[in-house]
Amino acid sequence: MNQVLEEPLQLRIHGMDCAEEVTLLKRELVPVVGSEERLGFDVLNGKLLVDMSDLDITSGDVLEAIKRTGLTSELWQGTSHVSEEQSFWQKHQRLILTTVSGLFGLTGLLVQLVGDGKTEAVPLTSIALYGIGIVAGLITVLPKAWRSLISLRPDMNLLMSVAVVGAVLIGEWFEGATVAFLFSFSLLLESWSVGRARRAIASLMDLSPPTAHLRGGGGEVRDVAPNDVPVGSTVIVRPGEKIPLDGRISKGASSVDQASITGESVPVEKESGGEVFAGTINGDGLLEIVTTKAADDTTLARIIKMVGDAGSKRSPSEKWVEKFAAVYTPVVMVVALLILLVPPLAFGGEWSVWLYRSLVLLVIACPCALVISTPVSVVASLAAAARNGVLIKGGVFVELPAHLKAIAMDKTGTLTQGAPKVVDVKPMNGHDEIELLARAGALELNSNHPLARAIVEEARRRQIAVSPADHFETIQGKGASGVINGKAFWLGSHRYLEERGQETSEVHEQLQAMQEAGRTVVVVGNDAHVCGFITLADAIRDETKDAIRELHKAGVEKVVMLTGDNEGTAKAIAAEAGIDEVHAELLPEDKVAAVERLVKQHEYVAMIGDGVNDAPALARASLGLAMGAAGSDAAIETADIALMADDLSKLPWLIHHSRRTLSIIRQNIVFSLAVKGLFVILTFAGFASLWAAIAADMGASLLVIGNGLRLLKS
Repeated sequence: MNQVLEEPLQLRIHGMDCAEEVTLLKRELVPVVGSEERLGFDVLNGKLLVDMSDLDITSGDVLEAIKRTGLTSELWQGTSHVSEEQSFWQKHQRLILTTVSGLFGLTGLLVQLVGDGKTEAVPLTSIALYGIGIVAGLITVLPKAWRSLISLRPDMNLLMSVAVVGAVLIGEWFEGATVAFLFSFSLLLESWSVGRARRAIASLMDLSPPTAHLRGGGGEVRDVAPNDVPVGSTVIVRPGEKIPLDGRISKGASSVDQASITGESVPVEKESGGEVFAGTINGDGLLEIVTTKAADDTTLARIIKMVGDAGSKRSPSEKWVEKFAAVYTPVVMVVALLILLVPPLAFGGEWSVWLYRSLVLLVIACPCALVISTPVSVVASLAAAARNGVLIKGGVFVELPAHLKAIAMDKTGTLTQGAPKVVDVKPMNGHDEIELLARAGALELNSNHPLARAIVEEARRRQIAVSPADHFETIQGKGASGVINGKAFWLGSHRYLEERGQETSEVHEQLQAMQEAGRTVVVVGNDAHVCGFITLADAIRDETKDAIRELHKAGVEKVVMLTGDNEGTAKAIAAEAGIDEVHAELLPEDKVAAVERLVKQHEYVAMIGDGVNDAPALARASLGLAMGAAGSDAAIETADIALMADDLSKLPWLIHHSRRTLSIIRQNIVFSLAVKGLFVILTFAGFASLWAAIAADMGASLLVIGNGLRLLKS
């Protein structure tokens, strides 16, 4: 495989479990590809992305560079989680080697303790046992340490290897074996923590069922893979089964558990015409579903892809830790060298004493806990958010919500439900509500207009019998007319009422007041008089008021509405929802300009929307959020975070979750550095030993891993 590639080269890197392997790969690959920007690392999935466009190199050059790191690679097979097709040795190599290291080290100590007590020399049998323990503990580390040494770029592997070899040279075989075992154990813990986070994300991949019950043209049903189901086909979903593809219910009704996609804890009632998602679980009804998306384009497939890509987008804290470790490790090597040389040469200190202290410093200064703490916390945060129906597209976007000071929101479909509903029914001239809705429903029964559907739905909700009008006629852009029970009725807008010449001053005042309140008014009448009004509005979501209130409590200074709707409607919705500022009658470019002004005023600004016209503003904001369930593909693809349940209450939750993540990352960094600082002081004072130093480092690693994984329970 030596062809020049224009498309990014995607590789699975076996053994890439932490930032240390990423550093090794960068060391070899950056000289080949010319820039670190051309490399994308996804530690969570063991994935490497190499942008080779406009480069005169081949995939073989890249593979050769990877081979020099001692890591193995293969072409990415299109799955988002780490392949399970590994041998027993590949899966359990680190566990086996760590166990061997610990057992032989312990056996060596026991032999030494029961041996001849007349001499202080370590028995040869113990030396052999310690030696096997050391080799088992460092066998995967030594090649990396050697490459680090010859490239003059010291890393954790070199620090540990020097410490162990130094301990052996001064006859401290037990401490050398202990350091080798504990370092190997810390690597095992690191691999386990990343593996747990991987499994949390990989659980998403198991949501889609392996088969779909496809109905053929002749009515027969056969089982096929979801990938083989064409868009527009009919699939059968039996009670208790997972829905295989996105679609619309054509027959049947049931409750559907959508928690895996939207985070909703309560099953949602679905009936004919309702939209369903792949990976959700059908309740106790039999459903026939017409598929609307191919298997690789379902909402679940997009979530899996976005989560898979998220691991390569590192948070600011991760980048800071990596830069810090790159400087910190060489400095530690220099300080350890000075501790070894200065006291004996300048002050006549004993070489063995100061060599031992320099080795202790190398061990305790190893930045394992510091380096692992941040990515584990970020990955756990991403997984917890996905479980709660909040899809965050990378570590870089985990920390941003914690800093938000202003949030701009689209109105229709974001603050509101996105579809008109009947708000009030106002009968006049001797008619009542039931009669008025029955007349309006008869005229609107066969119309697909959103207002017509809302009126018919309200009539059915009130269990009012509706039959289609005779001699029905649409009056283009104005309304409709027809005959009901032998009498002519009409229905239309305020303008149509004026054209008919049936408007009185009293009716005009009422209509004007309703329109100023942000209502859409449908007038119903006959040839003699106006029968009454039906007012409709795009009602705000049930959770909108509480969500806006919680955002203010969370420290968001300004919540702004940006909408293309008329100013009267916008102000009415804003007043009801508790919005601070309204900008109405905006084009997409006007929304972008409004977001730019907010960014200048508040620096950290989020924009949340659901339509294609919101996509430019989402891209311009510091943080773009999309309503995932009802939102357009353009908005979801552009946004940095998607709320899969279209639930605005997830916004305050997201801010608190981000702050908790940031707090845990800071706790881990401070704790790791504090432990290092304490043992550096103890080393200079002569109170620290090699085994105590590595035990402290391992303990710190355990604590920061456990602290980070707490986020999985968010």
